[in-house]
Amino acid sequence: MSPAMTDTSPSPIVVGLLFDFPQADGGESFEEATRLGLDEIAASGRLDRPVEFVHRHARGLPLGTEHDVVQAFLELEEAGVLLVLGPSISDNGLIVQPLADAAELPCINYTGGERTRGEFMFHYQIGSLEEEPAVLATRLAQRGLRRAAVVHDQSPVGSRYAECFDAARAGLGMEVTGTAAISPVAEDAGAAVESLRAAGPDALVYFGLGVTSRAVALALDELGWDVPVVANSALMFGYARPDWRDGWAGWEYLDGVADDNAMRQQLREKSKRAAAGPIGCAAYDMGRLVGEAIARAHHLTRAGLKEGLERVKQLPATSGVEGTTMGFGVYDHAALKGRYLVLREWRDGKTVQVAT
Repeated sequence: MSPAMTDTSPSPIVVGLLFDFPQADGGESFEEATRLGLDEIAASGRLDRPVEFVHRHARGLPLGTEHDVVQAFLELEEAGVLLVLGPSISDNGLIVQPLADAAELPCINYTGGERTRGEFMFHYQIGSLEEEPAVLATRLAQRGLRRAAVVHDQSPVGSRYAECFDAARAGLGMEVTGTAAISPVAEDAGAAVESLRAAGPDALVYFGLGVTSRAVALALDELGWDVPVVANSALMFGYARPDWRDGWAGWEYLDGVADDNAMRQQLREKSKRAAAGPIGCAAYDMGRLVGEAIARAHHLTRAGLKEGLERVKQLPATSGVEGTTMGFGVYDHAALKGRYLVLREWRDGKTVQVAT
């Protein structure tokens, strides 16, 4: 009898990590935070086998291509994964969603777009294309700023933000004085910003993936236009690009982390790096979700892990304000419940929570 036939140790469960934009550390910090969350569930004794990660890196939209994203997903499927974490950009979530459903392979994307969800595509919301505009419109109204100009990426992300902002501001009696769409990879936004200035708005609203937020900040500085600015969660780019933070001084934006969250404070005791920003907190939470799905699955198959995810309820979240929870259900594939959008501001090179 061969050694393989006498080996009674269980085979590992393989989970794919799909990175859809270049990772400065090759994805090490994301995997580390995910593993922390997964190990927390494993420590409860409810997992009967190890979990292994396999990586695939794609240069996805808007800088890369659809082909790279599709190829990375297919390679993970071929590798025998039972679940995938990723992608992280809504443009690419829209690409992977039909692939996941066709392959019946459960995925948890961590984009901002609710339209990325599907039968097998779950969604951990790092921001929200649909909900952020309503929060920002309400915030502008609170500040008495009722005439806003909008600059947004000409992309599925930017266009959806702008569409939802238009619906939200109408209900608050706010006026949009002008709208300008710019390429999501634009390095110069001067002409667009200057055109919006002409109507004399009370505030400027920025919506995009984040690259163009730098161009908008530089344009405001060059024009000498001192106008209140609010922005979507794109300004979370500041965690990775500290050299961009001063350009956003005074801008209010939406983030995924709060200072009062007890789960985040507990994570900080395990890993200051993971707890420092929204991606680390999200990765830790998704590791916990994966562990819970495995523990609750009645069948260790793709379909079984999908059903396992749908059985997760009322799990305290590391993202959002204290009291935010996680869970899924049949036809409910959005992880975060409660106040997971947190108003913050980059001030003196640090992100500061805004009291509202």
